[in-house]
Amino acid sequence: MTRPTLYLAVTNHGFGHAVRISCVAERLKQLYPDILLILSTTAPRWLLESYIQGDFIYRPRAFDVGVVQSDSLNMDKKATLEKLQDIRSRQNAIIAGEVNFIKTNRVNLILADIPPLAAPIAKAANIPCWMMSNFGWDLIYQDWGEEFREIADWMRDCYRQCDRLFRLPLCEPMSAFNQITDVGLTGGNPRYSEAELRELFKIKTPPEKTVLLTFGGLGLQQIPYHNLSQFSDWQFITFDRQAPDLPNLIKITDRQYRPVDLMPICGRIVSKPGYSTFAEALRLDLPIISLTRHDFPEAEFLLSGIQNYSSHKIITPEEFFQGNWESLISPLTPPHQPNSLPKNGTEVIAQEILNYLLK
Repeated sequence: MTRPTLYLAVTNHGFGHAVRISCVAERLKQLYPDILLILSTTAPRWLLESYIQGDFIYRPRAFDVGVVQSDSLNMDKKATLEKLQDIRSRQNAIIAGEVNFIKTNRVNLILADIPPLAAPIAKAANIPCWMMSNFGWDLIYQDWGEEFREIADWMRDCYRQCDRLFRLPLCEPMSAFNQITDVGLTGGNPRYSEAELRELFKIKTPPEKTVLLTFGGLGLQQIPYHNLSQFSDWQFITFDRQAPDLPNLIKITDRQYRPVDLMPICGRIVSKPGYSTFAEALRLDLPIISLTRHDFPEAEFLLSGIQNYSSHKIITPEEFFQGNWESLISPLTPPHQPNSLPKNGTEVIAQEILNYLLK
């Protein structure tokens, strides 16, 4: 039998999309080590390798923009529109180039998260395109004014060509898609026990006084770390390489460690609205403190989700940047819903892909 080949197209925005599709890729490797994976993304290779054990082909390509941002909260709509218009103007050349690559490498299936052009590429290559996400980019742009309307309509037309969508939790309706399969939460699994983490990082505080600060691949500018001096008996952990050296702040700079690896030792996660961080925390039943995020429609679905399914606290950027961080250590609000979300999305998506490739 010919070696099954999966082409994974990842949206060009932050780290979250690359993380969740890499989790599926890693699960596929576990189930069928001989599978050939081609990851087409501008996400850094080190990020993909932190989730995927084993070989894959790295193809640095950008099929969309996401949102041009200086950090995880601040957006440049003008630059975003210009880059989107440029990609749309070159779509025929982009499609032709990828179709040639796909046919040369005998790709059997595309899995995308969630660049719209992946579906027209698959159609032109005469192979199926499956997608996975909790939102489509048309949702983000449709409320950004008249100048974005044509782009949103174009993206919906692309999404309609998708053969199957795995709709993740914390989602918008995603009505542009014709064939939808709802699945559970995706995410990576921690590689270290609480005891191992305590030994590695010399952590002595109990989980209820240990906090992970994580704001995605774009990070945040000017985090007021000086507030930590008020909580000397608490331990804070950050992946921010620019953070200052403080007695109660651990900086994780070794890329072998991922935020999910540090979660087992923490009693709460502080983040901005982001599916991958929220999903990995929910999979481990960890409380979430989140900033709000204006003008990014996905955020309302994410924040609604953690209010329903996680112990939580929602704070404004003003409280975070200008307050004294008392809200970060104050009591949390319990989830509104009594039931938890299913946690097997990664496994279900991987198994469905394997069933298709081996049939």
